Amino acid sequence: MSLYPLKFKTIYKEKIWGGDKIRSVLGKDYGDLSNCGETWEISGVEGNISVVEEGKLAGNDLKTLINRYKGTFVGEKVYNQFGNEFPLLIKFIDANADLSIQVHPNDELAKERHNSFGKTEMWYIMHATKGATLISGFNQVVSKEDYLENFNNGTLSDILNVEKVSSDDVYFLPAGRVHTIGKGLLVAEIQQTSDVTYRIYDFDRTDEQGNKRELHTEQALNAIDYNFYENYKTDYQDTDNEPVRLVDCQYFTTNKLVLSEPHRRDYSTLDSFVIFICLEGSGTIRTADDYLCKIKIGDSILIPASYDSLEIVPDGNLKLLETYVP
Repeated sequence: MSLYPLKFKTIYKEKIWGGDKIRSVLGKDYGDLSNCGETWEISGVEGNISVVEEGKLAGNDLKTLINRYKGTFVGEKVYNQFGNEFPLLIKFIDANADLSIQVHPNDELAKERHNSFGKTEMWYIMHATKGATLISGFNQVVSKEDYLENFNNGTLSDILNVEKVSSDDVYFLPAGRVHTIGKGLLVAEIQQTSDVTYRIYDFDRTDEQGNKRELHTEQALNAIDYNFYENYKTDYQDTDNEPVRLVDCQYFTTNKLVLSEPHRRDYSTLDSFVIFICLEGSGTIRTADDYLCKIKIGDSILIPASYDSLEIVPDGNLKLLETYVP
């Protein structure tokens, strides 16, 4: 059975900090959940494997497809490196309240402790309410001892870097960077396939039963990057109808496309699947074999590695993220 551009069934996650923008902005129905903090759009995480939504392969999950099609699906280089594990996780996150302050381990630590990949990620801010902020890294040079002193005396916030955020801002967060998404942010997230999070502080919140969420104080200590960086936000300049590079790391490359006219993408030298995440508008993806795939805000579509080129035709204006394994 031939491969084609694939949409997957959305996996909905209720969260203590979740809101309703997944429904009101992205047009996704999360059913009887009281809120939706995250959607997992394309996932190879065990227990949350994405399932194809439409077409002849509907009902097949991501792991089955990789096992069946191997390098034809994900790229020969990607398959040789990751086998039947899908290397990226695509999410939308709606923060109706601040997420916990947290950190993710790198590959080495995650492998040792959890037999998992580490978690390097990026955020694209789709929508930010006035005054919204996030935390990324430290606002000064700190040591592990400085960090522990501030943590223990309740002044951790004094050393954390708070950023005022606007729509279309981009943040790259390598594993080890302390961070949190703040209240009022709708975010598209691209990350390594990992669900390992060390929760540092959760604002003393309790659930409906009055229980606080678990903290991972000791585990976080050896995972944190204590360095100070001059600039935490990704600088880029929008250019219409041309790809704009946002992130280029060992785990993923991500470009932004703002299209008002048909645009051809050439993947003949790329040995990877490609994922399009629609941030705004709608359009059609046309492959070389004339397969037509509609895409609209909130959609994530996986293009198998077997496609050497395609054309994207916007309905008016279309804003996409394009990501792949370099």
